[in-house]
Amino acid sequence: MIDLLLVIVGGAVGAPLRYLTDRSVQGRHGTVFPWGTFSVNVAGSFVLGVLTGAAMSGATGHHLQLLLGTGLCGALTTYSTFSFETLRLFESGARFFAAANVVASVVAGLGAVFVGFALAESF
Repeated sequence: MIDLLLVIVGGAVGAPLRYLTDRSVQGRHGTVFPWGTFSVNVAGSFVLGVLTGAAMSGATGHHLQLLLGTGLCGALTTYSTFSFETLRLFESGARFFAAANVVASVVAGLGAVFVGFALAESF
């Protein structure tokens, strides 16, 4: 039961954090590129990298993984919105931005998780 509650609490924080961050970041840019979704996905990848590195080194436990990894990051990051926004860009004729969103999201997300993992392992 405690596992479920940890996921729920993490998700209850992650979902509004995603929405507020997305709106804040996107509101600062005058472009069709989905900077808000890109930002939360890269940030979530970094947090998951740190958490995974910490878990593999024994510095964190199962409960923190559920709270932050499954709950917070699961609600913070969003593959469905990334997919929808990429499709929307493509359909509206902004094909360069659609392709850039795919490439930049994959490269930045993998880079962020790698950096987070390496950072956690260094401690």
